[in-house]
Amino acid sequence: MNKKRLLFALLIPLGGFLLLVLGIFLGRVIFSPRTTTGSDKLQEVMSLIENEYVDTVNRDQLTDMTVMALMRSLDPHSEYIPKKDLTAVNEDLDGSFSGVGISFQIVADTVTVVEAITGGPAEKVGIMAGDRIISANGKSLAGASVTNEDVFKTLRGTKGTQVKLQVLRPGASKPQPFTLTRADIPVNSVDAAYVLADGKTGYIKLSKFTRNTYQELLNALAGLDSQGARQLILDLRGNPGGFLDQAALIANEFLPAGSMIVYTKSRNPENKLEMRADGTGSHQKTPVAVLLNEYSASASEIIAGAIQDNDRGVIVGRRSFGKGLVQNQTMLPDSSAIRLTVARYYTPSGRSIQKEYKIGEGQAYELDIMQRYNRGEFYHLDSIKLDLTKPFRTALGRTVYGGGGIMPDVFVPEDTTMVTSWYMAINNAGLIQQHAFALSDRYRPLLKGAKTAEQVLRVLPDDDLLVEQFAEYAETKGVPARWYYVNISAPLVARQLKAFIVRDILGYDQFYRIFNSDDRTIEAARDVLNSGKIPRKTVSR
Repeated sequence: MNKKRLLFALLIPLGGFLLLVLGIFLGRVIFSPRTTTGSDKLQEVMSLIENEYVDTVNRDQLTDMTVMALMRSLDPHSEYIPKKDLTAVNEDLDGSFSGVGISFQIVADTVTVVEAITGGPAEKVGIMAGDRIISANGKSLAGASVTNEDVFKTLRGTKGTQVKLQVLRPGASKPQPFTLTRADIPVNSVDAAYVLADGKTGYIKLSKFTRNTYQELLNALAGLDSQGARQLILDLRGNPGGFLDQAALIANEFLPAGSMIVYTKSRNPENKLEMRADGTGSHQKTPVAVLLNEYSASASEIIAGAIQDNDRGVIVGRRSFGKGLVQNQTMLPDSSAIRLTVARYYTPSGRSIQKEYKIGEGQAYELDIMQRYNRGEFYHLDSIKLDLTKPFRTALGRTVYGGGGIMPDVFVPEDTTMVTSWYMAINNAGLIQQHAFALSDRYRPLLKGAKTAEQVLRVLPDDDLLVEQFAEYAETKGVPARWYYVNISAPLVARQLKAFIVRDILGYDQFYRIFNSDDRTIEAARDVLNSGKIPRKTVSR
């Protein structure tokens, strides 16, 4: 089963240390009459280090380092996961974790609740967006040294255990105590589902593929159908993938019976599979557009490849990441795990999704996205280097190319028309989110009954005043208001400020309604759906 790939950097340099060990070992082997196997060699090296190395070493740490180095000498997606990291690594994919049920951000060195998840322990005891968590079980959660990891470790824990919080609510004179019992908290993969202003185009933002993603998508589709949606935009931009079966089930919803979804090739027959649509999908006739960018990978590419190669819909955006290697996870005796690449994915037309890599050159592989940016791929269609030696045909005979990733049918460049040096300065400093949260606190008493983004926006100043006040705020944080650039960036800043204020008041679903309101990729997808035609070759918008 394909799992979401996570990166683990080796923190301790190995080069000189291993050369020293190798020198000692070779000296022993040269003057030793016996012949050793590979496993004998490893055991002897470990024994040499333990018994004769100048300093005391931790054998477990040394073993972890060795296995990590071994995995890095294979492909970019095989990896070793130490015991201490395995739970955190798996939580997103498992679809739930045990905790108190809040999303938060650290604002001005304080853990601030952005959203209390409906039905979770925090919401049940009355914790609300805007509350500041001062301490948990007597441990301070305020100050410059507090990190997201500190909060996770403190608030998450075993189901049924209690955590005692001190919470300061805006307007209150002192913190209030809350006792919460940790429970299973769902990890949502559908971040937003709503109908666009045209009244007929449904939009779903899918952030990952967990064990529950398919059911979440079905619920979202049902909600859009009830609102009159007749066509769909499935936004997989930034989605790094996850479980293969969930991607296949989602593709099945849109494909007629017998359509190939994906297949794999492997040295081991047990790791070979072929998945086809069974004809039970509920939206086989619904016009669909899939949005991709350079951070859409793995399961996202499986769906996009199945839709594109079967000529079932249109792919819009930018070339995807190119992750087409299949990993199986094997638990080791000490409760650590190895995710080993066992097969390759192929789209229905026969394209390998995986981009090229060289064994052991993981750093160059990770820099591929930056190289794409430097070549101008984010902005110009003709800067994309397709492998023309690998042509393939879709079901209707359109030409598509292999060589890694999914090339969209409609290319939409990254929009930088309002990105100025002033905007980059405020964005890099996180000032938009900080100011938005301060405004949320200011207007929260007036918005207690608000249910929609429109109700929130009616309370806010107009865009010009909103940006003017923000520019003044940014000056107090060390970013001068260069008004030529402020005016260029003003529409972008206003939209983002409103989106984050809506998020802080109502949560993420309403956030995307505002954040996406001037999204060129969504507009391009809607226009193509309205035209009813899939381009015969990639076009640029």
